[in-house]
Amino acid sequence: MNLLKSNLLLLVAVVLTMSACSNEDDGIYFDKVNQISELKVEYSEIELEILDLVNNYRSERGLNELQTLDFISTIAKTHTTYMLETGLVNHDNFPERNEKLVRTVGAKNVGENVAYGYYSAQGVFDAWIASEHHREIIENDSYTHFGISTECNTTGRNYFTQMFIKK
Repeated sequence: MNLLKSNLLLLVAVVLTMSACSNEDDGIYFDKVNQISELKVEYSEIELEILDLVNNYRSERGLNELQTLDFISTIAKTHTTYMLETGLVNHDNFPERNEKLVRTVGAKNVGENVAYGYYSAQGVFDAWIASEHHREIIENDSYTHFGISTECNTTGRNYFTQMFIKK
């Protein structure tokens, strides 16, 4: 019985010691700026075409060209994947994406265009320009950076998420 008590006390002491030594701040710090700058997205041909179409459109109207930021594209990809999985085009969970961009890259303003079904960059771009709301996002002169994500479903139709931020 004494041996059992001793072993149990030893076990409790070890567990308490280990838990007292661990906390949320484990001394490992990360530099968000370095992590973001090291993040590399490989853009598809259609994504690169959309980015070019948007910047050409903005330039023709005297607006600043936007810088591509891979972190924005990574956030856009989470939503594109969500739309593909649900089969619905939507802006679900936009507040969470917005907050992540505010916290991580210091976004002051965030905009988002989504689409489904287009086979070409020109097709989706033309549809966004034809829509007053989507065009206003593309033409917003406060935006400085953007990102894009496209994913193709099993029938060959694309889902698109394009996000814009003011830094």
